[in-house]
Amino acid sequence: MTTFEKVYEAVKLIPRGSVASYGQVAEAIGNRRLARVVGYALHANPLPGVIPCHRVVMKDGSLSGGFAFGGPGRQAELLRAEGVVFVDEEHVDMARCRVRALPLVL
Repeated sequence: MTTFEKVYEAVKLIPRGSVASYGQVAEAIGNRRLARVVGYALHANPLPGVIPCHRVVMKDGSLSGGFAFGGPGRQAELLRAEGVVFVDEEHVDMARCRVRALPLVL
């Protein structure tokens, strides 16, 4: 399995109504230092309706400025539709919506 495929498998494990940080996804694929690679993989998401890349946000809850499938406004729209709570217009409430841990995908 390629690194990108591992990223996609990890992101599929983020439940509806929850988010994970890029670092959490990197940790789930075995190397916390690959957070930037997670971003590259999500930008190349081959199945946007199947791989919920909109559920991955910055560690402080801010949205991805380069959300590949419609910009940060679309990302916020998708997250709100799933019941994700925001503390302001640009930040997810990480205390309430962040997954505690993702299973290891190797």
